Amino acid sequence: MEEELFQSAVNMKVFIKASGPAHIIVLPKPKVLNVMIPIYRSVQKRSAVKTRPSGYYYQSAWRALDGTTVHQFNSTAISQCLKGITIHIYGDSTVRQWYEYLTNSLPDLKEFDLQSSRKTGPLMALDYLNKILVTFHSHGPPIRFGSMPVSQLHHIANELDRVAGGTSTVVVIGIWSHFSTFPIEVYIRRLLNIRKAVVRLLTRAPGTLVVIRTANPKEMTLYESLTNSDWFSLQRDKVLRAIFKGANVRLVDAWEMTLAHHLPHKLHPEPDIIKNMIDVVLSYICPLSRILKDPTES
Repeated sequence: MEEELFQSAVNMKVFIKASGPAHIIVLPKPKVLNVMIPIYRSVQKRSAVKTRPSGYYYQSAWRALDGTTVHQFNSTAISQCLKGITIHIYGDSTVRQWYEYLTNSLPDLKEFDLQSSRKTGPLMALDYLNKILVTFHSHGPPIRFGSMPVSQLHHIANELDRVAGGTSTVVVIGIWSHFSTFPIEVYIRRLLNIRKAVVRLLTRAPGTLVVIRTANPKEMTLYESLTNSDWFSLQRDKVLRAIFKGANVRLVDAWEMTLAHHLPHKLHPEPDIIKNMIDVVLSYICPLSRILKDPTES
């Protein structure tokens, strides 16, 4: 009987229909009288909560509001952007999706069989001609991948201390889902250790690009609603942002990118959303000056 109270698309994860026209009209920014500006700023200072969306979708492409110009990359442009680049991906299955997207998108990026589990890794792929190396390593316990050799239970902080770093190195970190059913203190301690390792990495190799993936909303079942709902994910998302605030890292706001998309929420977002996340990462790696202007690019 309890399950009748928790039904996806019935009384959970239900879209709110527009009360009026289901479209928006973008108007020019209005001119504000100079006398109003100090009043507006004083109200802003008194405000206890300041929220601002990190971006929006326009014609299925993510437009960031943090000043980053997000470009659209096809397979040729991805290869050009990543030429000579090593990408180390650490975390859970939500960033393993990024590894899988790259290996599926680049025909010359060949995987090595390391005799490891597809879920836990380690995984490695190499494009020898373009000198592109992509690796994936699962984070240390707690994990819910199933069985995993003890020899592969490596913590991200320890792995980062082994990375030489430099301008040709990109580090991606995504760690949140497996901690949702544990006390928040466990997650805080883990992130603090990772942050210290990131600082050490950037101190010895300032040119290294470090990208952090946030949490995202997921589909809800009765079990998930009672034990591991989006409320727990949101708490960890806030903690992650607070701990890495001020660090020289770039953020991929998976929470907003999933929330703003018309596709249903999933722990592992659909390919269209993953594609936009990868476009954000590639735009961090390759500013406009490094992007290949391919005539076939849409």
